[in-house]
Amino acid sequence: METIQKKLQNIVTTQVIPESEEYLKELHKLLEENKAIQDDIDAIKEMESFLVELQNIVQAIDEDKIDDNQASEIYEKIIAMIEGHEH
Repeated sequence: METIQKKLQNIVTTQVIPESEEYLKELHKLLEENKAIQDDIDAIKEMESFLVELQNIVQAIDEDKIDDNQASEIYEKIIAMIEGHEH
């Protein structure tokens, strides 16, 4: 059975990071085309911070610095976030 840390690492690396990076590319494209509004600029800053946090989560799992409870809590938040964006 897959551990919660591995499930968390898997969803972060295969889904959340790639989707976040793609969204960030779209925002940067708006900025390059001078079509970005302040909300887009704010979103770029937020997405960059979010990506750093995601990378920190992956690193913490790799270094065994997240226990099952922490991993489960983060996993549930990510699943809720994903489900919230799909509706």
